[in-house]
Amino acid sequence: MIAGLTQLDLLALAWFVALWIGYAKLVDRPIWPRANINHAMHAHRAAWMRQMVQRDNRITDASLIGHVMQSVSFFASTTIIVVAALLSALGAIDDIRAAVAELPFAQEAPRSAWQVKVLLLVGLFVYAFFKFSWSIRQWNYCCVMIGTAPPAPVPDKEAAAVADRAARVASSASLGFNSGLRAYYFALAMLAWFVHPLAFMGATMWVLGVLAWRQFRSPAAGAIVPAGR
Repeated sequence: MIAGLTQLDLLALAWFVALWIGYAKLVDRPIWPRANINHAMHAHRAAWMRQMVQRDNRITDASLIGHVMQSVSFFASTTIIVVAALLSALGAIDDIRAAVAELPFAQEAPRSAWQVKVLLLVGLFVYAFFKFSWSIRQWNYCCVMIGTAPPAPVPDKEAAAVADRAARVASSASLGFNSGLRAYYFALAMLAWFVHPLAFMGATMWVLGVLAWRQFRSPAAGAIVPAGR
């Protein structure tokens, strides 16, 4: 055993990492022939920025980005609280172990294994915080790009270049937010690891299925993704 983790624990952890990374590559990079919400939203942001460049008043655009930044800031702040709570839980592991051990289907695990699991969960939320904070900075950059866009009317070639740069920054900011939010979903799956490695593997599959359905098959995806894609 490694730090109290069994072979089944290590297998479940490898399963978790493989599905998380594989799903991220599937939806965040254009390697899949079927379009999804993440891909389609870049086209919508590009169209938004093209319209923004030709508007005289861009207060509405800045206001919309401000609303998005509030959501990202909320998650960033919440993540710090979660990390603090998990670090506090390290001092109460024995009590938590005793409570979980009362479940008839829970697997017994040494204290060292619980410490490793909590620390890995902390690492997951630290990763989410970095993604959220980077997303906030990029939305700030996008606001600056909107503020420095040349006044309308803008020649078509220049307008296309300005809109493309702003859309790429906005999409990168959104990608950071999506990555942080995805970490939350997979963190919920990791909670099942404290009960049993098989429950952890099943929860990971369930989370993956929920995320995939929302990206490819949900009513929102049908409305956002262009027909025929």
